[in-house]
Amino acid sequence: MKNPLQYQRTEYDCGPTTLLNALSFLFEREEIPPELVQYVMVYCLDSYSSDGERGKSGTSYMAMMFLSSWINHFASVKKLPIQISYLSGSEVDTGPNSQIVGALQQGGVVVARVMYDVWHYVLLTGYEGNTVTLWDPYYRTEPFKTEEGCIEIISGCPQEKNRRLTIEMLSCTDPAPFALGPVDEREAVIIFNKNTQKTPERTIEYFI
Repeated sequence: MKNPLQYQRTEYDCGPTTLLNALSFLFEREEIPPELVQYVMVYCLDSYSSDGERGKSGTSYMAMMFLSSWINHFASVKKLPIQISYLSGSEVDTGPNSQIVGALQQGGVVVARVMYDVWHYVLLTGYEGNTVTLWDPYYRTEPFKTEEGCIEIISGCPQEKNRRLTIEMLSCTDPAPFALGPVDEREAVIIFNKNTQKTPERTIEYFI
């Protein structure tokens, strides 16, 4: 059984919440080792505020990079069918042949660092024509007001998505809502369940 995706509990825990949502999206609840959940929580929320308070600047680049490597190692030891790729800078691209779009087309998810007043982690879960769907762990019910276009709030899909926006809005280099932002500051983590990943060997639809 797959669990519904979750909202963050504080103003700061979008990072670990989004990583755990990636596991919930890709795997059945019974398949997720509790040890993996424990280590996500241990290594995230590592940034300090200007007052020296741990966690009050969220999760750092280094924590995401380290966890990506650690989970791959953990998966190889525990025979867990998960594969993670850490992307930064110009690697975080949303063109038609990009790693991010390819991952979404193949049934993977992307933990993306986007703008939301401050930097914020969300989970990209789908690619539909010129739009992307995602799960934003920051709970809100008010519509978005933005000059860049419409950010749709989706209800009724608790295991998959709660926002939809155009690929152009996601690709924006300006500090706009849900924009990936300046190229040199971009960060994303691609995650696959290797047992459900769509590959040329498993489906002809991937080529259409």
